Parts: sequence; structure tokens; C-alpha cells
Amino acid sequence: MPRWYRSRLETAQLAPPCPPRRQSLRDSLLCLLVHLVVRDSLLFTRMAGDLRQRRAPAADGEGSAGPPSGGEEAERERKGRKEALGWLEWGRGWMGIVGEFLFQRIAASHLANPLELPPLEGVSFIVTGATSGIGLEIARQLAQAGAHVVLAVRRTKLALELIQKWQNDNSEIGRPLNAEVMELDLLSLDSVVKFADAWNARMAPLQVLINNAGIFSIGEPQRFSKDGYEEHMQVNHLAPALLAVLLLPSLLRGSPSRIVNVNSVMHTVGFVDAEDMNMTSGKWKFTSLMGYSNSKLAQIKFSSMLHKRIPAEAGINVICASPGIVHTNVARDLPKHIVAAYHLIPYFIFDAQEGSRSTLFAASDPQVPEYCEMLKSEDWPVCACISYDCNPANASEEAHNLETSQLVWEKTLEMIGLPADAVDLLMEGEPVQCRYGQHKAE
Repeated sequence: MPRWYRSRLETAQLAPPCPPRRQSLRDSLLCLLVHLVVRDSLLFTRMAGDLRQRRAPAADGEGSAGPPSGGEEAERERKGRKEALGWLEWGRGWMGIVGEFLFQRIAASHLANPLELPPLEGVSFIVTGATSGIGLEIARQLAQAGAHVVLAVRRTKLALELIQKWQNDNSEIGRPLNAEVMELDLLSLDSVVKFADAWNARMAPLQVLINNAGIFSIGEPQRFSKDGYEEHMQVNHLAPALLAVLLLPSLLRGSPSRIVNVNSVMHTVGFVDAEDMNMTSGKWKFTSLMGYSNSKLAQIKFSSMLHKRIPAEAGINVICASPGIVHTNVARDLPKHIVAAYHLIPYFIFDAQEGSRSTLFAASDPQVPEYCEMLKSEDWPVCACISYDCNPANASEEAHNLETSQLVWEKTLEMIGLPADAVDLLMEGEPVQCRYGQHKAE
């Protein structure tokens, strides 16, 4: 196991960066301060959780004359589940977000910009949301490194213009870029099925799927797609989940292969109720922050279960990468006064090229699969997570809850129109029916 990946997962500490970097005394002290604060908050949260678990059986057992019936037990189990994120977890999540905002440049100062990529000739990538922000940078750098890149986008004309621009800017390379455009609209699950059908019909191998496209409509009211799902949940979680599952046959042909989901530190303040993933029950007043953070937590939970469901011998790894806090076109949805502040703090916020590094690393570094295999062999509850500084990271405490992750897994498959055993069937080469589109994956 490479030294770079020897992280103390049991205490959720990050592994040391590799290669080692020289730090000033100020940087070293700041990093040490962040490390100690995060470590102590994690230990405090874990201690509080242990106390809750110790008290729960005594409280549940009071007045019970015998074992509960199956119905009573199920009802008690349902009532015993959390209905919201605890104040301690919520506070810890926001502390991590603020810490990332303040210190991400220091923590990532050892990284080159742009990130140096290995040779990628003959490697096929599908990148969603590749016409702006991080996705544009990811697609451009992969194409310039020699990869075959498919820009999966809504605005196909703009994508074609971008490819031509990249080609003109790199005319000295002496070879055409191996990039193409395919239409994909994540607000339509029919479009996702159509895209997957078109790619699978080629019978071509796919080495990397990068689910980059996402939305964060800050300050906007709750909106629903034509499929009837809350837009943040559909674009950030449901549609990428459907795309990943439907492309498993092509990823199997391209093995060893990877599914890289662009996630966010905002998942740490999210909470997913599998019975109300559409956030329509009225238990909480909807906010765009809730929609975004919940969708990102759902993505990690589903990714972790997918990682567990795919057999190790299949050679398909699932990774969630956090780009950091990045100045991208998400700002187009911000109120004007926030946009002004957004542009006044460039020192703290990454630009799109800097924000692309963790995803590019997760998608191309040769040591990442070894890390994924280690997590699978140790039955770690969460899939591989790569931080903005290209080091292994640990997801939130809520992301480690296997019980709710299983519920999110089951509900997601139901919402995207796939059978519960879809992954198992596809891994065995069997066809799978989806209720969206005219789909049959084999």
C-alpha cells in the first residue's frame, strides 16, 4: 500500500500529502490547528453518539413485558430513526465548510496548477456538464492529454465550438483532439436512457464516467423536473445514478474503469429521508441549501452502496471527489449582493482549473484503484472520497450510516425506474428494463 494512502480511517484523519511539500512555519501551524480542531470535533461527536447508543436500549426496554411483534418492532425502528441532522453534526459540518473556505489554498498549495496528468491515449472518458466551470476544465485537460473525451451536454452547439477552440489553441500539438459531443439533459430521465442506449450500442469500452454536472439554485423556490422530482435531487443525484448504472456494461468492457462523482463538502450539512427524498412532506421548509446538500449526501450514500454491490473482480471503482469551494457558473444563480462578495474573495476561492484537480486526480491517478480496493477489502462503509487537495478524505458521520444508505439505495432505484437487482443482473450480462425511455441494457 503506497504511503500516500495510509490514512487513519478509523479516526477520519486525512493522509499526509504525497509528494511531501515544504511548508512555511505559518502554513504548518495553520494546518496543525485545522487538524486538531477537526480531530477533536470528530472524537466529541463519536463520544456523544456512543452515549446515545448506550442510553437508547434502556429507554426502549422500559415497561416491556416481552419481545415486540414484527409490526411493533418495525414501527419502533421507524420511530427510532433520526428525522433531521443533529445540532452537533450540523455544527461540525459548518465548521468543516468554513475551515475549507479559509484554508483550502494552504492545504492544496503542494499541487501543480494545472495538474500534471499521465498519458491518456486510448482511454475513453464521458464528462457531463462539460461546457462550463469545472466540467469544461476537466474535458479540456483530458482531451489535451490525448484521451478520447465525450462531452455529454445539453448545449451541443456550444460544446462543438469549445472543441474547435481547444483545437485552435493547441495547433502546435500537431494532432487533432479526440473529442466528440453527445446530447444529455439530466432534467430528463428519458434523455439519460437515450444517451446510455446510444453509447452502449457502440459496444465500445468506457474507462471513466465523470458525473460532473450539477445545480445549486441559491435562493430559488422549490422546482420540479418533468419527471416529477425536485431539481437538485434529480440533476445532482438521480440522473447521475441512472447514468452510472446503465453504463455498467460499457464500464465492464473497459475494466479497469472508474465512476467519478463530483461531490461537495456541503454534503456534511445534508440529511436524506428515504421516505421523502423529493422533500414534499412538509416536515421542513424547503431551501435551496437543503436541496443541494441533501442531494450531495444522497449521492455519496448511493455511490457507497454501488461500490459495495460491484464485485471486486469486475474492476469498476466508484469515487466521490470534492473540488473545494470554487468560483464557477454556480454564481449565476446567486443574488446580486452575494455575487459581488463572491468576486471580492478570490484568494480563498479556487478558480475552475484549480477546482478540477481533485476530479482529474480521481479519474486518472494509477494509485486510486488500489485505494478503492483497500476500502472494499476492509468493508469500509463509504466509497473512496478524494478531497480538494488530492488526498483521501472521510465523508460525514451521516454518510457512514449503512442502514439509511441501504434505504437511499432502494428508494433511488425505485425512483429511476430500475429493478432492485439491476446491478447484479448487469454484472452477470443479463438485460435490465428501465421504465424510462425505450431501454434495455445488456
